[in-house]
Amino acid sequence: MLTELAPQTGSPLLQNLNPEQLAAVTLPAGNALILAGAGSGKTRVLTTRIAWLMQTGQVSPGGILAVTFTNKAAKEMMTRLSAMLPVNVRGMWIGTFHGLCNRFLRAHWKLAGLPSTFQILDTQDQLSAIKRLMKQFNVDDERFPAKQTQWFIAGAKEDGLRPRDVEVRSEDDRKKVELYQLYEEQCQREGVVDFGELMLRSYELLRDNDPVREHYQRRFAHILIDEFQDTNRLQYAWIKMLSGVTVEGTFRPGSNSVVAVGDDDQSIYAFRGARVGNMADFVREFDVQQQIKLEQNYRSYSNILDSANALIGHNTKRLGKNLRTEQGPGEPVRVYESTSDFAEAQWMVDEIRQLVRDGIDRSEMAVLYRSNAQSRVIETALFNASVPYRVYGGLRFFERAEIKHALAYLRLLENKDDDTSFLRVVNFPPRGIGARSIELLQDAARARGQSLHDAVSALPGKAGSNLSAFVSKIDVLREQTQGISLKEIIELVLDHSGLVEHYKADREGADRLENLDELVNAAESFVTQEGFGRDAVALPVDELRQSAASQGIDPSRPLLDIPLADLTPDADTGETLSPLAAFLTHAALESGDNQAKAGQDAVQLMTVHAAKGLEFDCVFITGMEEGLFPHENSMSDRDSLEEERRLMYVAITRARKRLYLSHSQTRMLHGQTRYNLRSRFFEELPEGALKWLTPKQQGFGGYGGSAGAGRSGGGASGNRYGSGSGYGGSGGYGSGGYGGGSRAPETYGSGPVPVQKAAPSHGLRISQQVFHNKFGEGTVMALEGSGDDARAQIKFSRHGIKWLALSVAKLTPV
Repeated sequence: MLTELAPQTGSPLLQNLNPEQLAAVTLPAGNALILAGAGSGKTRVLTTRIAWLMQTGQVSPGGILAVTFTNKAAKEMMTRLSAMLPVNVRGMWIGTFHGLCNRFLRAHWKLAGLPSTFQILDTQDQLSAIKRLMKQFNVDDERFPAKQTQWFIAGAKEDGLRPRDVEVRSEDDRKKVELYQLYEEQCQREGVVDFGELMLRSYELLRDNDPVREHYQRRFAHILIDEFQDTNRLQYAWIKMLSGVTVEGTFRPGSNSVVAVGDDDQSIYAFRGARVGNMADFVREFDVQQQIKLEQNYRSYSNILDSANALIGHNTKRLGKNLRTEQGPGEPVRVYESTSDFAEAQWMVDEIRQLVRDGIDRSEMAVLYRSNAQSRVIETALFNASVPYRVYGGLRFFERAEIKHALAYLRLLENKDDDTSFLRVVNFPPRGIGARSIELLQDAARARGQSLHDAVSALPGKAGSNLSAFVSKIDVLREQTQGISLKEIIELVLDHSGLVEHYKADREGADRLENLDELVNAAESFVTQEGFGRDAVALPVDELRQSAASQGIDPSRPLLDIPLADLTPDADTGETLSPLAAFLTHAALESGDNQAKAGQDAVQLMTVHAAKGLEFDCVFITGMEEGLFPHENSMSDRDSLEEERRLMYVAITRARKRLYLSHSQTRMLHGQTRYNLRSRFFEELPEGALKWLTPKQQGFGGYGGSAGAGRSGGGASGNRYGSGSGYGGSGGYGSGGYGGGSRAPETYGSGPVPVQKAAPSHGLRISQQVFHNKFGEGTVMALEGSGDDARAQIKFSRHGIKWLALSVAKLTPV
């Protein structure tokens, strides 16, 4: 013991804690759950509890194990502890799951079956090791892509499964398990471990070695876990091994104390394996008698918190808490409805300028969006307005890898001698062209004074054959794109280059596919804004060079290096750059030096996922429409919809002083304008906390109402959000608007929108698979109306969600 037990209220450590925080810090020994709401001082409570335990002599520094999720959080905790107590914190076991498992295995490398100098593979190193293995055993990379094999192995390890434990249901599974086994043998032979292996091998050592397990259970009298809602199955099992819970989940009285700190309302990483159910399991399996809720928020005003509380209250699977503040109501939450995504972005720019004039720093403003692809329109508006911005935790739109790949293909259509673009995509998607082949091609090109494209004919053998096939693909694409519109060119290139198929096979490719779709939107918007017209077609390169020469520009200069402004229409021919060449110039300029420099005051752009843990004075949450937020992939599954609601809760609670919510009536998707229903989340917010910047009657008739254009619409029969006619009704905007009718008490069903209760005459039903000649296969998500007015909401795999009039659309049940 360090000192005598000090009186709880007498310690300087406990000053300025609110009653809930004080109770959490001074909890008696035993297992406990601290539900820490957003902005409630969670980090302060964790570090103060550790310091209080040591100051009161209940534990020595070596008897504490504190687990965080990021190195940044671990460093902050140690910095605070150093300031609180005169102890050396460097020897304490405070760190991330992977960091602590590494430390554990370094101490017990022999028992773990590892060399003392074992090395750790990061994610990229692991992928390279798998590719090397697959090449050695002649595995078909197209049938078993290396990245998918990597996910399979990582997923098995997260579930605590070795190759012998994985259930085999097909021949493909059998092959993956075989690769998993070969990969394990390779890693063991080379003395390396990946991140998943750090966790799994630590868990297995604790499970299989009684003396080691019992030693650490005795040593770590107090275990504290931060961000508990983000733990996966294996991490939770590892915690159980270090505590007094048996493998079967039985609590053993008299063992160490485990305090889990987290917020089930902020569990938003299911796609990474996080399991929000671990919190409920912890309460049951650890026989938790103490649950403390940190509900006082020190970040936001009550209008913002009331909105967050009301929204998350619609989730059924939660432990339950309500944020509160003593700061007063503050400003109302502002809601804006725009006519289009471009108008939404322009409104945002105007509002940001006004906020700057009011003395608010740009760095205290954040624009949040559900999907990465949404940033493109916002970036363009900020760029055109010369407003400095920074994309947090990601790349600007035109700098993203998939966009640069697509642009490289497009640049090769305009200029076959563009060696930089050639090198970028010659083997992407992979087509069997290795580094040695590229080296031989570069040598040949230098020797002949030619571009890489022209030097391909000089290479013999398999290398020459593979490279010739790529060059032929580009040449054919160039011919096929003559005389078609820019939108059609890009769609053709995306499909025929193999980029779409490549990212479809990628488990994390959904965002990249959305970005490629957004590239089509960017092109469609560009030709319209630049006055080309949507049907403008490509001109032969020689005509473009003549146009350039007639304006005094060197015709031998690469067209893409000529500023667009320098190519005004020719007085004689009236022609200028082709839409493609002009668009590529535009893309190059937008990816230029517009992002804010380090330290420069700039607006922050980010996805909602990236915003977790951050806070800003002013927050814009954009694109709040059905299919976007909540995302279309979640709308037919209640658990996924609840995670979307948690994501919205996280977004709302990022705001300290001012919160904006916006949505648009139309948004470009796949190069086409689509009419949107506003997000169901609007109907879950308290009316008294909101301020409508646009008149309520400009709504769509509510979520589930009409969203068709140019037809007399009517809200769905029994629509819980009012009986207004909706946007697009006869005579312009409908009369229903937001909350036009009384709200019915029923809750949402498993589908994305309230369903029609009358028996349908068209023979379709919810969840039925149908086929459309233009849009392909899709799933019926909602039905409304009858007779000639009947229509269906269909979710197409390639074209997203669309409302179709059944009297016109020909849908064939699959």
